[in-house]
Amino acid sequence: MPHEPRTTTVGSYPVPDWLTALPSEQGIVDATRVVLETQRQAGIDVIADGELYRFDVNHPETNGMIDYFVKPMAGIRGAIGHRDRAAFAERSGMGFRAVPAGVVEGPIGPGTLDLPRAYERARACTDASLKFTVTGPHMLSKTLLDRHYGDRAALATAIADVLAEQVAAIGPDVLQLDEANIPGHPEEAEIAAAAINRVLDAATGAGEKGIHVCFGNYGGQTIQSGTWDKVLGYMNEARADHFVLELAHRGYEEVDALRDGLDPAKKLGVGVIDIKSNVVESPDTVAERIETAAKRMGGAERIGWVHPDCGFWMLKRVVADRKIAALAAGRDKFLG
Repeated sequence: MPHEPRTTTVGSYPVPDWLTALPSEQGIVDATRVVLETQRQAGIDVIADGELYRFDVNHPETNGMIDYFVKPMAGIRGAIGHRDRAAFAERSGMGFRAVPAGVVEGPIGPGTLDLPRAYERARACTDASLKFTVTGPHMLSKTLLDRHYGDRAALATAIADVLAEQVAAIGPDVLQLDEANIPGHPEEAEIAAAAINRVLDAATGAGEKGIHVCFGNYGGQTIQSGTWDKVLGYMNEARADHFVLELAHRGYEEVDALRDGLDPAKKLGVGVIDIKSNVVESPDTVAERIETAAKRMGGAERIGWVHPDCGFWMLKRVVADRKIAALAAGRDKFLG
């Protein structure tokens, strides 16, 4: 079987009902084993831990991808008052979030954030190839109310330095940075690329480095408008090996811009599973989507990965599991 395209998931998985009913450290370990083994048995090449330990019942719409990272950091106040909320509401570009994830009141430091511990927990649960996901500094900076730095680039850099220190201590087969805000704000590409490169450069132990970019998945809703051609500058500037892109829900016409504008040294990750729909794709449909993307990219060699558009967290487990199985079967069908 040819080495590429490889299959992977984007990161999150539906939190089992029994874990939310009785959360515990042992429960998280047990549930993580289930998630990892589900993917492995389905034939996924590089599996992810499901991010179950990040889920925050108070912020189900973001599945913990924001609060898990910023709440433990030093220099960030988590208690939000009326004035904070009002000041945050005056900012543009954050209409999907009414309340800031935190208020920056001093120099940002790691605080109690411990990503190496989370990685080590997952690594101990499987000997398969493993992906570890981290929300990117640009995305995190957009969710904060800054009363200290007074400069977006400085804030993103401070967050990036915290994340860089943490990822330098781990060695996943794939490290994935999630930057879901940049497609709707391509004018911030320079700041976003500079910040994420600080993190990517520090991840010397990772086998491969990717960036996940989508147009939002808040309870299954798209929250940003834009097109891929507008973020090509960001993609070429970011020092990633591949990009994990939302394509199944949007369609594949925009792949033409990626073919002509994306640095050929960077592999494309093609979304072939629509996570905003409960309809389970057939292997034939997945294979056809890969074929369509390959033709538009000018050859299958440009495609390094196939995956869902985004995380599975909002779907029922039975739906997510069937979509995972279809992903692997469809890739195999494409390879013939």
